[in-house]
Amino acid sequence: MKSRRELIMALGAIPVLAACGGEAAPPAKAEPTKAPAAAAPAAPAPTTAPAPTTAPAPTAVPAKVFKVGLVTDVGKVDDKSFNESAWNGAKAGAAAIKGESKYVETQNPNDYKKNIQQFISEKYDIIVTVGFLLGEATIEAAKANPTIKFIGVDQFQGAVVENLAGLIFEEDKAGFMVGALAALFSKSGKVGAVLATDVVPPVWRFGEGFRAGAKYAKATTDIQIVYHSTVGPEKTFSDPEWGKATALSMIDKGVDVVFGAGGNTGNGALYGVADRKDKGVVAIGVDTDQWNTVPEAKAVLLSSGMKIIDLGVSDIIKAASEGKFKGGNITGKVGLAPFHDLDSKVDAAIKTKLEDIRKQLDAGTLKTEVKPAKG
Repeated sequence: MKSRRELIMALGAIPVLAACGGEAAPPAKAEPTKAPAAAAPAAPAPTTAPAPTTAPAPTAVPAKVFKVGLVTDVGKVDDKSFNESAWNGAKAGAAAIKGESKYVETQNPNDYKKNIQQFISEKYDIIVTVGFLLGEATIEAAKANPTIKFIGVDQFQGAVVENLAGLIFEEDKAGFMVGALAALFSKSGKVGAVLATDVVPPVWRFGEGFRAGAKYAKATTDIQIVYHSTVGPEKTFSDPEWGKATALSMIDKGVDVVFGAGGNTGNGALYGVADRKDKGVVAIGVDTDQWNTVPEAKAVLLSSGMKIIDLGVSDIIKAASEGKFKGGNITGKVGLAPFHDLDSKVDAAIKTKLEDIRKQLDAGTLKTEVKPAKG
């Protein structure tokens, strides 16, 4: 039997055997500690190139806008004749150069200077004045304002003013052709002309050209010419009642072709002929193709003795905008308007004769023998 001492020693050896002998589980291997991965350096933010510096656009200089002003005579801007034709030219000329146009209508001859001055004060580039009676006021304004261009319609320039163009016409030639047409067309052999004052040279040349042309075409023609000189010169252009009464008086005396010239006074003569259209009477207008402007007379209007005012005015305006303006006198074109509705009543022989007259007048081989002015 083991002694107490041996038993205690045996019991104390058990843990030792367990620790040193036998199949004891190997110690767990610790996972090797991985060094934390080094953080990838952050990609630098993309550098945005500064926007290129743009030089400010130069301020556009607005193109020069030509301003065209027109001063009428007392015949009014819608007289269907002289003033209206000039205004149409002013509008067309301004439109062609992308400009502006405006008119002032004269109520009284005492206002000529004031009306011109209105456009001067508003710094207009071109001022058109219409009619012989505005001539003196236009010359005075042009001399006082050399940087402004002036166009004087029917204003003959005796001395050249560099910034003033006088648009003039050979009214005697237009009147000559009208007279020849009237004489050749007339069945009664009696023709007449109803006109504004003979104090105004263009009116005088129309009337005396009419007389000369009628005599040239048919020497036996009975010619009646009446000038309206019983009131102030300016008023003779705006008296349609007198024009109509005078035309009716002529018709009562056997006249069957009536030429009316002189603004609204001449228009009155056309109205008178229209009232007697059942008599087979015809009328001839003036300045522009009045078949287009006086509808009341279309049925009786044979033709018109034209001054091509609108084209003359617009051409000078365009020349001024191009730096080609010339002072002094500029002669515009004249001619006969088409026969329109009455064309079939004009014999071929008459047309041939008129064309021959026109060619001779243009060539200078045929002279009207009309003086530049009365006297």
